Amino acid sequence: MKDSFYELEAMNLATLEIQKFSAADCKFGYRESVFKNELKNQYFITSVSFRLTKHPQLNTSYGAISQELAARGVVSPTVKDISNAVISIRQSKLPDPKILGNSGSFFKNPEITKEQFENLQQQHPNVVAYPTSTGNMKLAAGWMIEQCGWKGKVVGHTGSHKDQALVLVNYGGATGSEVYQLALDIKKSVFEKFGVEINPEVNIY
Repeated sequence: MKDSFYELEAMNLATLEIQKFSAADCKFGYRESVFKNELKNQYFITSVSFRLTKHPQLNTSYGAISQELAARGVVSPTVKDISNAVISIRQSKLPDPKILGNSGSFFKNPEITKEQFENLQQQHPNVVAYPTSTGNMKLAAGWMIEQCGWKGKVVGHTGSHKDQALVLVNYGGATGSEVYQLALDIKKSVFEKFGVEINPEVNIY
């Protein structure tokens, strides 16, 4: 989103004044922004503006997009083709909240240095990771959670989804404290097995 973001307007909850924020002001990062850190709970975002182009640069290398396009027989994809591919991929992995209550992807993919990754790879040769623009390696949190035996596991009224371990679900009647405890248990087991800390991308109050 940050690649096409222009600016946003937000209301200061203390003064009720409207303030504009540029991309630089927002301090965007992987699942991060100024509104999740130093300005958390201080503003209400009222509008967002994007700067679009009629000549897009298509990126098909992320995730399984290229494989999905190939399966559809698409050789020269349009923006719409990529949009349809992304929607299809997400629908195949994420439960419909209308049918099964869920938090979406609960944990962020952790970043570690290449040196840390090489050490981890010696212990776990099949570890899934992707290089980042900063020179680090981004680990697949879902893969690590699955390796710890959580994928599809039901704990009380909640659990990790059968198709995507990153997604915590509510099978009916789960309380917030139940979901939070499950998240803590998952986080602990991943650290014990891999020595890597995974953190929520959702806000917890």
